[in-house]
Amino acid sequence: MSARLVKRILNEQQHLPHQLSEEEEEDDDDNENGSTFVNPFDLLNDHDSEPEPQEDESTSANETLVTSSLKDSAQISTSNPKSKKKKKKKNKNKDNAVASKTGGEKELDLILEDLSLNASPSAEQHISAEAKAVNAKDKNRYVKQNSISILQVDPKYLNAENELRRIFGSKVVKSFETSNQASSSRQIRGVRRGRHNLKKTVLVTPASNWVQCDDSLSMEFLETKNGYNYFRYVHSSSYSQSQRAFEAAKAINDINGVASILQYRPYHIDSLLTMAEYFKVLGEQQMSADSIARCLYALECAWNPMFTPLQGNCQLKYGHDTNKPIFTALFTHMKNLDRRGCHRSALEVCKLLLSLDADDPMGAIFCMDYFALRSEEYAWLEKFSEDYKSDNSIWLFPNFSYSLAICRFYLEREASKDACIDSDKASSSDLMKQALMLHPSVIKKLVTKVPLKERIWTDILKHTFFLSDQTGSPSQDHLISIYVERNYLIWRLPDLQKLLSGAAKLVIETLESNKSELTDWACVRKEVFSSEKNEYGHLLVSDFSDSVSSIPPENLQQFMGVPGMREAMQDENQFANLPGNGHAPPREVANRNALAVLFESMLPWVTYEDMEDDGPDDDHGHRQENQ
Repeated sequence: MSARLVKRILNEQQHLPHQLSEEEEEDDDDNENGSTFVNPFDLLNDHDSEPEPQEDESTSANETLVTSSLKDSAQISTSNPKSKKKKKKKNKNKDNAVASKTGGEKELDLILEDLSLNASPSAEQHISAEAKAVNAKDKNRYVKQNSISILQVDPKYLNAENELRRIFGSKVVKSFETSNQASSSRQIRGVRRGRHNLKKTVLVTPASNWVQCDDSLSMEFLETKNGYNYFRYVHSSSYSQSQRAFEAAKAINDINGVASILQYRPYHIDSLLTMAEYFKVLGEQQMSADSIARCLYALECAWNPMFTPLQGNCQLKYGHDTNKPIFTALFTHMKNLDRRGCHRSALEVCKLLLSLDADDPMGAIFCMDYFALRSEEYAWLEKFSEDYKSDNSIWLFPNFSYSLAICRFYLEREASKDACIDSDKASSSDLMKQALMLHPSVIKKLVTKVPLKERIWTDILKHTFFLSDQTGSPSQDHLISIYVERNYLIWRLPDLQKLLSGAAKLVIETLESNKSELTDWACVRKEVFSSEKNEYGHLLVSDFSDSVSSIPPENLQQFMGVPGMREAMQDENQFANLPGNGHAPPREVANRNALAVLFESMLPWVTYEDMEDDGPDDDHGHRQENQ
């Protein structure tokens, strides 16, 4: 029923007292000349015109028709019009009195209830039960839609180059890209190359020297459950053969075998991930990032047409072995974006990572707050903490306890400029105090990690409440270590140090005046982190660190089988028909890791310039040399 119809009913109720006497006088005439009444179905018509009277209809036929129709449609039973008329008018008068007291405004539910006053009690109970069931379904649907909408990914922020343009300006980025293109053109000089129409993707932007991706990797639709579409990656027979070769090379730690797989299948996912990790420990961060980008490109090219992960309504369960590589690739890509300073792009990747599996196998929820703060998405972070899974359970995690206090601090600063501070929400000082009460060992870890060397921190750490860097709960201590390792850079800002120290003083004053607070918060910590085992042990603290571990090359040579790789490279016929494979000797390797250059030369997309031939006949000379 529309709002216009509701107002119309109320207006009719207000005019009923004036028409009551006239209608009583016309009752006898109506019974003699034939009944004239307003058709109740006209109320369903949302028009401004008044209902027209119906003439030349017998009373008994009208009674029967109206009774049967109202029972089926509006659940209103009518019998003798003459005997029921005054009762209905009295009911309308009472309704009119109530409407006049409330200013003529009623909720739509009350009006609909008034229109079905004669419904049987059993029908009312049945309707009430159905209404409750519908409300429960609507609530679940609303919660699900909120969880999905809060994790929707904006594709324009996935492109790191766009964010770099916003940070440094388009001229700086363009000049950098021009220099890189010039360097790339020098590297591929002397190599026969063809142009490929590469598929456009949203996760990464394919480079012009990449080869086309085949269809050996695909994705199949599994089912639709609770509003989510479930998918799984599928390997073809040829891809499975390469996968078995990779597993064999992995079993004996043979990096030669892994590199040789990429010679035949440049987009083998597990081999690319392995080489990315290998280049990272060698210090070749650009080569590592390039391998991850190729991996994501191949994974996206295999997406099912029904797979729309940016909407947050698709699931790739980590339990399927074929789905695991995309989680590793996205998590590594997110860290690479963070190292480049593209925090907003990293936030979008983090949202995508969390939306693919609600169980969060990679711990993306423990990075979400960091990237939101670094990209200054304060309002979104508060909304996410309120809407995600329809509860405030994530407020109990160390990272959200402290990050939401920081978030409120910056929102208060913005609101103070506009003089519109929301008094209904807790202040940043109160939120920080609660975070310290719940996770007191964070202060000592931050003082060591940041580091904080002012005298005020020495005085704070003298108090028994902040003296220890352990809480006694393995899960809580592990999450605190992850938080400090991931977010310690934020605490180098003087304003936030002042906020933290001020809240710590308030905690000390509170505990000195009311020692029962200490027991109460200890009970809260025990209730929240009740497990005696580390429930988050699968998340390594080093995975959330910005530091990159390195292994000396001499140690790598002991178990990676470098001599065998050199012997394999001597067989030129084995790699003669590989796309993008050049045999030019490497250049400018004096300042680089020799082992990294050696493995780099095996990859099909890596080519080098011939230092002796720089003329226009490079292509011809190279072809003759290869022949």
